[in-house]
Amino acid sequence: MLVAAAVCPAPPLLVPEVAVGAAAELGDARTACSDALAVLAASRPDLLVVIGAADQDHRGPYPQGARGSFRGFGVESDVQLGEGEEGPRLLPPSLAVGAWLLRHARWGAAPLEGLGVGESTDTARCLETGRELAARAARVALLVMGDGSARRTLKAPGYLDERAAGFDAAAARALGAADTDALAVLDAELAAELQAAGRAPWQVLAGAAEGAGLEGRLLYEDAPYGVGYFVAAWS
Repeated sequence: MLVAAAVCPAPPLLVPEVAVGAAAELGDARTACSDALAVLAASRPDLLVVIGAADQDHRGPYPQGARGSFRGFGVESDVQLGEGEEGPRLLPPSLAVGAWLLRHARWGAAPLEGLGVGESTDTARCLETGRELAARAARVALLVMGDGSARRTLKAPGYLDERAAGFDAAAARALGAADTDALAVLDAELAAELQAAGRAPWQVLAGAAEGAGLEGRLLYEDAPYGVGYFVAAWS
């Protein structure tokens, strides 16, 4: 069953080598992610699964040791999802950022796996995937990588959409309260229009946490680049 979860944003800019001169702008987010990962470690899981949005070529499971790269973002930097064989496929960016966070936290509390989830995956399938993950071991923890809307401001990647702030506020409330029902009813079509890549991973979390009785804390909420970023800890 699910015993803990950490929700973190997935921009490669979380990695200081990628952010370069703007590295300080997400300093509070990195600190919050470290705090959320500490909650995962304290839960003494038997298995940690890192979940993140992925394109068609990067969906599906990744073994411990799978390699990711930030070379596509202009830096000569690679990362691995824990120790082990590299595996045949590169991690999608969301899981590569999760792997970096775990390396930064010196994770060693449990074996690791990754799961790339398509942004367009329907809600029912997301919930069922979560239930399947929660049944994998007696004590399962999730690191859920995902962003809110990318249309919060005129300079946001998707330009301004007046609906974005309301969507993000609802997501933040649900993540902070560990409200699985509220996450499950997030509108997938609206999320796609707002370029909210976290919707599917969050709904996987909702499925995994059904009946687990977890409590949540929202540790960070901001939209520094016109994209909603949230950090939450469930335990």
